[in-house]
Formats: sequence, C-alpha cells, structure tokens
Amino acid sequence: MRIAEIYLGNLAYNIAQIRNNLRPGVKICAAVKADAYGHGAVRCAKTVIECGVEFLSVATVDEGIELREAGISHPILVLSLCDAEEMDALVKNNLTPLVGDVEYIDLIEKAAKKIFNSKSEKNSEGAISANQEKFIVHLAVDTGMGRIGCLPCDAKDLAKKIAASQFISLGGVCTHFASADETSKKYRDFAQSQVEKFSAAINSIRAEKIDAGIVHCSSSAALLDRPEWQFNMVRPGIILYGYNAGKITSEYLSQKGIKFDIKPVMALVTNVSALRHFTKGMSVSYGCTWTSDKETKIAVLPIGYADGLLCRSSPGIEVAINGKKYPVRGRVCMDQCMAEIGMKSDVKRFDRAVIFGPEESGALCTAQDLADAQGTIPYEILTCVSKRVKRVYL
Repeated sequence: MRIAEIYLGNLAYNIAQIRNNLRPGVKICAAVKADAYGHGAVRCAKTVIECGVEFLSVATVDEGIELREAGISHPILVLSLCDAEEMDALVKNNLTPLVGDVEYIDLIEKAAKKIFNSKSEKNSEGAISANQEKFIVHLAVDTGMGRIGCLPCDAKDLAKKIAASQFISLGGVCTHFASADETSKKYRDFAQSQVEKFSAAINSIRAEKIDAGIVHCSSSAALLDRPEWQFNMVRPGIILYGYNAGKITSEYLSQKGIKFDIKPVMALVTNVSALRHFTKGMSVSYGCTWTSDKETKIAVLPIGYADGLLCRSSPGIEVAINGKKYPVRGRVCMDQCMAEIGMKSDVKRFDRAVIFGPEESGALCTAQDLADAQGTIPYEILTCVSKRVKRVYL
C-alpha cells in the first residue's frame, strides 16, 4: 500500500489563516504548480476556490490546461516562460503569462493575434472566447532574483508597448523575492532593496498614465513577515500545504505579535508487508550499510525512492506504527524500505505505517522533520511523492 492522504479540511484551514493576516481587499493567488506541491492540482484548486481564492498559479502551460479541462475558469498565472510551440495553447486556454522582454512580448502578441482573428469559440471553461477583446499578460520585473523579468528601468517602456497593442493588455505587474524567507539583517536589507526597486518600477508605469493592474510580489514568507508589501495580491505557496517558509516560522511570527497557525495537508502512508527475525550480525538492504548488533525484528514497508522516500532518508528518519516511532535501517530501495521494530513490538503484518503527516493521520513527524534529517526543505519532500502513490482525499 502506498497512499498520500490529503486532508482538504486542513487546506481550507490554512487558507483561512492566510486570509486572517491580509489587509482588506488583498487578493490571494494560490500556487497549485507541481501538482499542488504533490497534493493534486485539480482537487486542491477546487478546494481553494471554494474558500474564496481569486487567482491560481502554475509553472507550465500543461499544468494550466489540466485545470481548464477540469472545468476551472479562474484566472491562472503561468509563472515560468513557455516554449514557442506552446504560445497558441497558452492564449487559447486564457492562461496569463509573465512577460519581461520585447521578443517574448512579440511572440505572445503574435499568438494572440492569430487566436483572436480566428474568432475561436470557447472550448473549455475559462478559455478565450470570441467576445474577449484582448489577451491579458502580467509584466515581471527582475529586482534581484535573476531569473525572468525586465530590469526596473525598462518596466515603463515595456508597459507602454503592451498598452499600445491591439491584442494584449497589461493585467498586472509582479516581482519575486530572493531572500524574504530569511531573518538576518543582510537578507532583510536585500528584500527591502527589491521592494524599493519594484515600487519605483510601478511608479514609472503609472507616471505614463498606464494602469499597472494587479500589483503582486509577496509569496508565503513576505506576506506574513512584511504585510506592508502585500500590495493588492499575494502568492502563497508552501504555507497553503501546512509548512513554514524558511525561517518565517510560527514561533518567529508570534514574537512579532502575529498569530499564524497552519496544519500539514498530506500524510504519506504505507503498511507492513512482512516481518523478519534478525539475529546478531545480520545486515539489511543494498551495500550492507546496517548490521544488527543484537537479536531484533525488521518490518518491511512497501515504499521506496520511486514513491518519493529518497535514498538519503536513511539513516536518520523514523516511521510511526501503532503510535510508536521506529528507525528506518539500511538503504531505502526503489520500492521498499525496512524499519527496526525490536523484539518486544506489537507490530503485525498489514499494520498502518505513517512516514509523515498531520497528527490526525497518526504521524509522529512532519515533512519538515524529514527535511531537517535529510538536509533539505519540505518543498522537496512533498513534491517528490510520485504519481504511483495514490492520492486519497479526506
């Protein structure tokens, strides 16, 4: 058994916690990219929409199309650049791209002209229809992340180019922070410099009598730690799914007088497929990296690195079986791993084993605990849970 239990009630709870920390009128753009951080994009998108979220964001055109084909008509931002052959599908499905240079804007405009001139009818929820006047884009400003977007000094000229177009229009302006999830003065100063550059770019656009549209820059960390940077939309990601953004923890926020409590949404669950009796000196798994120093029992669990439990998980992690923690021994295999349960354990074949999750799942650790043990971040733990792990929504 390999199951990812998705606690949609916890997702709704987290949305409410985010909303409680927003200034009046600020919209939420929920990140459902990477299959909603491994939780299932369609179901999670529908849940956050029911909770009043106004926008969604994805990383690819295909991710956006999946939502459109599921009947979702909400505005969908595509946060990464798409290929030339994806431009028509981007426009046809009314997915809102980030643009940041002349060549890319020209490609988007060319695709929009083609689609609008064909007067194509709506073929799925939210897609371009014959009566839509222009295709909406958001201008990305690179204030220090160094990935995509124009320099702040070029923002007004690109905004003017978009405003002059017959086929595209400026729906918003955005940037992305590089260090908002850190708390040291060095990183806070860098984030401050980013928002100052961003504000200057916005002001330069407005000075040209161009409506900047929806202004947004804050993802999970900044929207909580620096509420003055919320502008009129925020883009929460990891906090939707129950984990803190870097060092902007609940404890850190509490010290600032900010109440913020979130719950993990995913539990990674398996069961005990076999029990093995070990005598002293027996080893387990590839490379014989663990050898028993006493008589003991090993529980075999049918979950491995092809499911998202990475090789580097062991040594260091423990699984919960019947309310107790047991250490994983030896190397994690592609399809299985092994935990030492000892001679006195009451563990039986087919007992439920929880790798991580919220308390109500029976888990005794979270994805953050696994991340800490592996020297990584909870984002990686969650998004590595593979497609062959069945998602069950609760």
